[in-house]
Amino acid sequence: MYRFFQSMDEFNVIEPIGSIYENSFKLGDRVPKCDDGKGNKLVNFVCYCLNPNHYHFILEQLVEKGIEKFMHRLGSGYTTHFNKKYKRSGSLFQGKYKAVHVDSNEYLLHVSVYVNLNDKVHKLGDSVSKSKSSWGEYIKGTKNIQDGFCSKRIILDQFKNTGEYKKFAEESLKDIQERKDIQKLLLD
Repeated sequence: MYRFFQSMDEFNVIEPIGSIYENSFKLGDRVPKCDDGKGNKLVNFVCYCLNPNHYHFILEQLVEKGIEKFMHRLGSGYTTHFNKKYKRSGSLFQGKYKAVHVDSNEYLLHVSVYVNLNDKVHKLGDSVSKSKSSWGEYIKGTKNIQDGFCSKRIILDQFKNTGEYKKFAEESLKDIQERKDIQKLLLD
């Protein structure tokens, strides 16, 4: 999972970097970060969840076709790494990625809960320890956009404090778990 998360960060640049592995020799111990302060990112991550068998992102596109470019780089770059590591070939992910345009604040808030708490939505149980999400960044108690991997302001600015968002998320999670049709509406 670390390598996938590293790929999320390092492939999120306007100018292609090529191979993360090859770049590690060029840069020594210095690892490039997508947030270089120069506005060279393709997307902002609003929320993410990496589960053992699938992942979810809420992305804000920063340049034309930024999401498309980022998802292509992430998918092909990580697949290349995985195939080399496990001496295999072929595709790793099933089909093209699915995308849904988020067109309202209310929808965004509910999708953020679905993504941030996706391990709980799917009741992954013991697999939760193998999951990684942006939930921790959201309940840390800060709205500072520089804290953590995600650009949280678009979500957290709609609440008085992080505790309010946490309460909203927990209530929304109950609704999502009770209404199976809402999961289809949110991301399929």
